[in-house]
Amino acid sequence: MEVSLAELAALVGGQLEAPAERRVSGLKGLEEAGPGDLAFLANPRYARLLPQCRAGAVLVKPDQPVPEGLPVIRVADPYLAFAKVLTFATAKPHQALGVHPRALVEEGASLGAEVSVHALAYVGAGAVLGDRVVLHPQVYVGPGVTIGADTVLHPGVVVYHGCRIGQRCIIHAGTVIGADGYGFAPDGDRHFKIPQVGVVQIDDDVELGALNTIDRAATARTWIQSGVKTDDHVHIAHNCVVGENTLLVAQVGVSGSTKVGRNVIMAGQAGSSGHLTIGDRAVIGPQSGLAKDVAPGATVTGTPAMPHQLWLRTRKLIERLPELFDRVRNLEKARDQQ
Repeated sequence: MEVSLAELAALVGGQLEAPAERRVSGLKGLEEAGPGDLAFLANPRYARLLPQCRAGAVLVKPDQPVPEGLPVIRVADPYLAFAKVLTFATAKPHQALGVHPRALVEEGASLGAEVSVHALAYVGAGAVLGDRVVLHPQVYVGPGVTIGADTVLHPGVVVYHGCRIGQRCIIHAGTVIGADGYGFAPDGDRHFKIPQVGVVQIDDDVELGALNTIDRAATARTWIQSGVKTDDHVHIAHNCVVGENTLLVAQVGVSGSTKVGRNVIMAGQAGSSGHLTIGDRAVIGPQSGLAKDVAPGATVTGTPAMPHQLWLRTRKLIERLPELFDRVRNLEKARDQQ
């Protein structure tokens, strides 16, 4: 990347306070940036680094005080602006590779324009790949699967039969979509397997981290709606619905038939019981265990999960339990001696 500060300010919709013709070609942190680099300040605690910063320009908030002479571009959200610049700087034109001679595409599969099917990838009969789909090595696309335009499946992704993936999705390495849901009916001392005959539907602009497991539905669909982003090692069980633009952080587990609303955040290692409803814009704290529904907009923490402020009070009391126990025991002794 080599671009003028005027062009960068236009790209991010910012107010330029620096020579418009100055050019930068790198993206670095405040401490490492030199005259040819762009940096950003998102967290106010790092403002102490500004006097020593040598960057060609720094993305800062509109009200951020800066040392005299430091070139800046003022934007509402420096972190988001930096992400946009980074995306611009790393963008590469699509180069279609076609079907590698060592890939296997079964008869009856349909491939759109400019697809890339790498070595050792497999495409089953009746599968449909949209335009510019990329299948990296050792991807398995089962019979009847549909994958929308501009979607990328990284190495080792497995998509079982009949599942549907939308446009512009990114599925990272090792993720499995459409394995059987965990369904068994008691049969005396044994467990009778319930056939899982539904599918997984993933809508547009979804990104799934590495080693996710998204189970197919017992009937109908497990549904990941548009804009959902998951971290690595996330599990979503059969017949769940995950609402638009929700974030699921590492090692989250969502049990069967749970409905997760829009713009929900489930922090690392949070988990839910089955058949729950998590309302829109709820926040579930790390390692929280949900045993009941969560209201829209609520923030809950702990196991069993409770309102966050109540959890903070409870946590403080837990730390004081030995002290409180000793006080009660001493009071009981004093009472008995009267």
